[in-house]
Order: sequence, then C-alpha cells, then structure tokens
Amino acid sequence: EWLAHSLYPQKLDENDLRVTIGNSKCMQPYLMSIYNIGAMSYGSLSKTAISALNKGAMLGGFAHNTGEGGISEYHLNGGDLIWQIGTGYFGCRDEKGRFHQMAFRKNALRPQVKMIELKLSQGAKPGHGGILPASKNTNEIAAIRQVKPGTTVHSPAKHPEFDSPESLVQFLHFLKELSDGKPVGFKICIGDKQEFIDICKAIKESGCVPDFVTVDGSEGGTGAAPLEFTDYLGMPLYDALSFVKQTLEDFNLAGDIKVLASGKIITGFDILKAIAMGASACYTARGMMFALGCIQALVCDTGRCPVGVATQDPRLYKALDPTDKGVRVFNFHRNTIKATKEMMEACAFSDI
Repeated sequence: EWLAHSLYPQKLDENDLRVTIGNSKCMQPYLMSIYNIGAMSYGSLSKTAISALNKGAMLGGFAHNTGEGGISEYHLNGGDLIWQIGTGYFGCRDEKGRFHQMAFRKNALRPQVKMIELKLSQGAKPGHGGILPASKNTNEIAAIRQVKPGTTVHSPAKHPEFDSPESLVQFLHFLKELSDGKPVGFKICIGDKQEFIDICKAIKESGCVPDFVTVDGSEGGTGAAPLEFTDYLGMPLYDALSFVKQTLEDFNLAGDIKVLASGKIITGFDILKAIAMGASACYTARGMMFALGCIQALVCDTGRCPVGVATQDPRLYKALDPTDKGVRVFNFHRNTIKATKEMMEACAFSDI
C-alpha cells in the first residue's frame, strides 16, 4: 500500500480538511473535522479521561463522540459533542428502558450537541449488547444512565423501538424533528449486506434521508464483549466502506448521506485510505486512548486500569490529569491532521 506523489504538489489550508454534515433537510448542519474522537462512554472510561478528551476536542475544534453511556458533566468542557444513543437509550429512557421523547429532547437541544448518532451495531461486538459491570456502575454513572446503581447493566442486542428498515428510517426522522433539525445518522457494522440494501430502499421510498452513516469495521476493540465476537463477527472496515459507498451511489443517496469511518484509524495514511474508499470523515478511539496514556494493559473490563483511563477507582483515575492529557489529545489530533495535509499536498490533492 502506498500513495502516488506528484511532481506538482499543492498547498492546502487545514480548514480545507473539514466536511459539512447535514443534507438539504437539515436545519443545523455541522462543519466537522475529518478526524474525531470515537465512541467511548463515561462508565467504561474514567471521569478524568472523558474530561481530557473533551478538553482536547475544545482546544482543537474537533468532535467528541459520547459513546452510548449518555452525557455527563465531564463531557461539557467546551468540546463539540456527537451524542450516541444505543439500545439502552441511556440519557433518553423511561423507567422501563424504553425511549423517552422529552428526556431525548432535553439532551439533544444542548448547544454542545452538534450531531446525533443512533448505534445499530458496533464493530467490536456486532449483534451483542454492551455490558457495564456492577463495579463500574457508581451512583453518579447510574444517575446519568437512568439505571439502578451497583448493578451489572446489559444493553439489549437490538432496539425495541423499531423492527424493520421502514420503522428505523421513521425513527431517525423522528429524532431529527425532536432535535430541531440537527444532523442525525446511524452507526452500523456491516453483516448481512441485504439488510443495508433494504435500509437504503426504505430511505429512498420514504424520502426520510439521514445525514450520515457511520461504518464501524470489525477491527474495533472493546473491553465489554465476548472474545469470539471481537475476533470473528462483522465485515472489516475497508470492505464495508467500499460496499456502503457503492450502495449509496446505486440508490442516488451518496450526495445526501455522508459516510463516517471507524476502526483502527490511527495515522494520516489511515485517514487518506478511508477517504479514498468513500468516507468523508473518520473517528479514532484507540488513537485517542494512546494520547491519554493507554499502555494496552488489557484489563479494561476489570476496573484496574493502571493508568486511570478505563476505571472508576479514584486511586487510579486521579493519576490522569485532564489538563495535561487534554493538551496531549489536542497535539495528537493536530499532528495527525498535519501529516494528512502534508501527504495530500505531496500527492497534489486540492481537496478532500
């Protein structure tokens, strides 16, 4: 794999490395960096880690995906948010775990929330709900997620609010109305290709067009999934990107629906490869964890993360200074974007 450079390099401004998310029916489009913080929840990560990520997003002007665990005060350090909603509807649920319109609207209308992402499936555990161990489910986290503290919380494997492509599309349209026209999309790890084709058919027939689709490759990682799921389920990112982009073009939807990519995208070359395969912008979770100080101790699910990233133990997370690590997150983003820009210039690309 290599990039073909040119004898006639171009000059780019870093502002050129942004993309507008929001089609003609979107009332509040968002100008997004091509590189953003991937979905990681407060609960799986510590409060100091979430604070540092959001501070970095604020310093660098890029977006911070909340993960499915809801919006906490640690997400509100000035960074732009992409609010992710999973099958547990954390932050927008009633006492029975079903979707609650007014709870959703309360969070969706926050000025920090720039986009809303409905998670259908995740690359690290497609077809499997998330798990929050009881040891991580503190009183504070339980209040944010609207669940009982000190209990192990299992998210359902599928959404109870819809059961067909048509009802999914209608639900996405409903979320856009409730959020006063903010960009709304869905996250999916491709499995059965026909299911995504059916979603595109439903979009075309209904005229309810989401603003984006996030393609999550099976390369994604998590501490909250069975190992067999992580290793063997789901389509790898670049196969999935190619399929999704081609399918959107086949249905004449590519002009209205932006594609976001997630799955081991760490370097500037990774970004350019994803864009070449059809993405408009990318997420990174792993790269941002490295910036926070992750040493890949591989004990994310135990609450004993030695560097304070994936734990709710005060003795451990207090070692992570959000002010210092926020700058490191900012620097990681800035230098990765710089490398991306320089490679684009060398190849004579004049725009994304």
